Amino acid sequence: MNLRSIASGISVLALALAVAGCARDDSSTTTTESGVSLVKDGTLTICTHLPYEPFEFTEGGEVVGFDIDVLKIAADAEGLDHEVVDIGWETIVSGEALNTGQCDVAAGAMSITDEREAVMDFTDQYFEAKQALLMKKGAGYSTLDDLSGKTVAVQDATTGADYVRENAPEDTKIISFEDSALMQQAVKTGKADAGVNDNGLLNYFASQNPDVEVGAEFETGDVYGFSVQKGENDELLTVINDAIASDEYDAAYEKWFGTSAS
Repeated sequence: MNLRSIASGISVLALALAVAGCARDDSSTTTTESGVSLVKDGTLTICTHLPYEPFEFTEGGEVVGFDIDVLKIAADAEGLDHEVVDIGWETIVSGEALNTGQCDVAAGAMSITDEREAVMDFTDQYFEAKQALLMKKGAGYSTLDDLSGKTVAVQDATTGADYVRENAPEDTKIISFEDSALMQQAVKTGKADAGVNDNGLLNYFASQNPDVEVGAEFETGDVYGFSVQKGENDELLTVINDAIASDEYDAAYEKWFGTSAS
């Protein structure tokens, strides 16, 4: 599901090299009239890592969220169905999911970084984010310095995890979780004193859980993009960029965030 950034550029490149020899078999792909390459005929296949509310999560047995709505706009424009595949975040940010034909496009409130651009092609940015501090209601933490000697929850391979490791006091205890739901629950249940992750994610969680609140936000220059296999699907990038620039995108943004995108 910020933006999420790989904790180490080295690990991204290492994973990409590891799968370089097992790229997908292009003979198994299909192509639409507009030139979009698909791993499954008639379907836009989306890789993500659940949950990451409100961008992608399961509700009533269906994967929903802002990212899904934006990609549905692109799929509808091509007359395609859509299908969501839930896989590990490292598999997505390394480019492996795309290279091995598990999906056509990767999503997950994914920050555009130099390391990721080395192994994937990104759409135009579609969301700006900051890092934010989640805490129990009334805890009163306003900066990372306030967390000296405290326990801070982060999510594996995210820009929030990177930010905490680089900026928190040395005596801060950092505990890392595989997904955002576990990270947020650690704060809610008191396992962690605070947590750091994207502001869109944490503001939504706080709106649904009145016993927690979001305090300080930190400017990190994060922007989100969707990604496709590097050098292989410029036509799909164009279709998704058109969706991002559409009036339907504005309606989806207001639906999930209660305000206009501009």
